[in-house]
Parts: sequence; C-alpha cells; structure tokens
Amino acid sequence: MHSADSPERDLVRGIGVFGSALLVLNGLVGAGIFALPPIVAARAGALGPWLFLGAGFLFIAVVLTFAELSGFFRKSGGPVLYATVAFGPLIGFSTGWIYYISRAGALAANSHIMATYLAALVPWFGTNIGRAVVIVAVLGGLTAVNAVGVRDSIRALTLFTLLKVLPLLALILLGFAHLSPNTFFPASLPTIDDLGGTVLLLMYPFIGFESALVTAGETKRPRETIPKTLILTVIATGVFYFLIMLVYNAVLPGATDPDATLVDVGRVLAGPVGAVVITLAAVFSIGGNLSGTMLAGPRLTFALAEQRLLPDWFSEVNPRYSSPANSVVFLGGLALILALSGSFVLLAVATSLTRLIAYSVCIAALPVVKQKAAVEAEAGEFRLPGGYTIPVLAFLLCLWVISHSPLDSWLITGGLLIVGLIPYFLTQRRMKSTGMT
Repeated sequence: MHSADSPERDLVRGIGVFGSALLVLNGLVGAGIFALPPIVAARAGALGPWLFLGAGFLFIAVVLTFAELSGFFRKSGGPVLYATVAFGPLIGFSTGWIYYISRAGALAANSHIMATYLAALVPWFGTNIGRAVVIVAVLGGLTAVNAVGVRDSIRALTLFTLLKVLPLLALILLGFAHLSPNTFFPASLPTIDDLGGTVLLLMYPFIGFESALVTAGETKRPRETIPKTLILTVIATGVFYFLIMLVYNAVLPGATDPDATLVDVGRVLAGPVGAVVITLAAVFSIGGNLSGTMLAGPRLTFALAEQRLLPDWFSEVNPRYSSPANSVVFLGGLALILALSGSFVLLAVATSLTRLIAYSVCIAALPVVKQKAAVEAEAGEFRLPGGYTIPVLAFLLCLWVISHSPLDSWLITGGLLIVGLIPYFLTQRRMKSTGMT
C-alpha cells in the first residue's frame, strides 16, 4: 500500500531477514538488560523472571498488531506512514515528530551512558573532557557510517550485536550451575508494593521493536520479512530476559541492592575477568542500541518529507551511496547538540510516553488501513486471528500504561509537539502557495 501523492525514492533494499532481526534485537536489548535485573530483583524478588515473561506475553498483542500493519506497506516510515495513511497529514506528522524526538533524546542519553561505562575501565572518560570526546566520537562515527549506506550500517550493527550477546550467553551458561528448583519455584513469594510501577518497568525492555518498521523501504520483501522477524525476535528477547533474571537471582540470592549490576554477577562467576567482560559487553550493548537508532531514526524525517510534511531536503537520497544522507546528518547533529548540552535528560523523561502514544495511534489506524486496502483490492501479507480482538487488547494495554505516566512527561511531550508543528505548518503553507497540495 502506498499513501497518496507520496514520491518514490531510490533507496537500496539492503536489509534482509537477518538485518531486520538485528534492528529489532538492538531496539530491545540495549542498556536496559544491564540495569533492570537488580531493580526488578529488589522489587519482585523471585517473581522477577516470571513477571518478565508475563509482561512480554501482554506486550506481544502490540507487536502482533504492528506485524499485521506492516504487511500492508513496502515503504519506510513505520508509525509516520501508518498514521498519515489512516488519519491524514496532521496526525501523521504529530505522531512521527514526537516519536522522532524521543529517538534523538534516547540517542543522546545512551551516548552519555556509553561514556559512563567506559569510565569504569578508564577513569578519564568520566571527566567532562573525556565524556565529550566519547560523545563526539560515537555520534560522529555512527553518523559517518550511516551516511555512506545501509549495508555498512548493518555490518556495524552485526559486530555490536555479537560483542554484546556472546558474553551474556556465556553468563547464562555459567550461571546455570547455580540454578536450583527454588530459583524457579520459591517456597515463599514476595509482596509487590507497587505493582503498577513494576509492570511499567517490565514493559520497558519491549519498547523499541519498531526500528525494523521504520526501515521497511530498505528491506527486502518487507511485507513478508518484517512480520516474521517482529514476532520471533520479540519472543526470543522475552526468553533472553527471563534467563538473565533467573541467573541473577540464582547467583546473587536475596540481593536487594538496586545499584548492583550484571557486572557483579560476572565477578562472582569468573572473578575480575568476568567483571571486565560484562563491562565491555555493556559498552557494546549500548553501542548496538546507538547503531540501531542511528540507522532507523533518519528514516523518520525521510518518511515525513516523503509525505510532504517536512521540507523535501530531508528526503533527498545521496546519489553515490543511495542513503538518506541529509536526514542522517540532521539526526547526528541534533543528538550531538542534545548530548553535549545535557538537555537530553528532559527528552529522555518523555521517551516512554511518546512511544506509547505512537503505538496507540498506529493500533487505531489498523481498521482504516485495512478498509483502504480492501478498496484498492490489496491484501496484507499477515492476518491476525480473531478479527480485532488482539488490537483492542493492545490498545487498552497502551492506554493503561499511558495513564501511569507522570505529569512532567506530558508537559515535555506537549512542548516538543508544539515546537515540531512550526516547521510542519510552514511547509504546508509553502506547498499551498506553490500549488503543490
């Protein structure tokens, strides 16, 4: 399905099943896997692993809905494209813009986290100058790699993924020796004081799966590839978190210190070498997350420009590298400014809220997209059983999570949306004056 009057661009379809799965995996497995186990253990104790599975089971309704949506489209944009096709340019832009800002803020925030982890190995990186050097090197390097084409981006993403997943798999295998029946089925269960807050926390690892949707225009056979990779990778990620949480509880039984990390687990299992390896794995994990965000993020402004919601400059394709180089450089520059200024913190606060708003709009778009596809005699490649039962459950889940968001997040999101609407209305005004509507 294509939106009306959207121009075609010559992006290279260089992302296959493996690359699509990497995008989903790195959207889900980032810094969170190193931070969440001690926090969940402090709140939920032995129930932690099972709560991860439960949260994943609930969230799969959202993923399944997006899988069906993706089966109708071949172009880049994800949430931007779905919302625009269903509800028009204003809702499409608003959805895409707040989602884009959340990605830029997360990119800036994670570059700071990268410097923090490197400082554990080399203290100089913890100084102001050292931190700035890390931020400039990481964001500048990723911008350059992505500007010269998607194939090099996937190679970088593959490297980061291997360097972070292999040590974590080794941690799981070494930790199996510490598992016991009591780890799986404890004699007594803890009382969870803040169930709503804990569920919100457990949803965090599953937010970010949509990176593969944003790059659909550069994916081989996207209508067939993306639904499969979304579902399988999210399920695999849920099992991965479950195993990590089991090992954490088994190696550090009764741990209630939220400041503990997987580095402490690595130290118990393999001494100082284990601690260093897990620290490096954390660095590479954040690197993979940054790489995936830098690959997918520019496709949002690219898609907004394709829908004539931003200036056409954002949708220009570099003739040499066949990449949306302008959008890549813009995101890299924006993230660099946010990271060096420190204002990324305010953006990061609203990241989860903006994602869930975008999810809700896209879920609501499914009936409209299906109706338009029927008129165009075009069927989707993936159909959910039970009609709209799963999408309705997904929509209600998103509303429930959104209702627990603090007021500060709403104020930040609203302010950023107002800022983004300025260039949108200027672009629409220019198009009307030139007769391009």
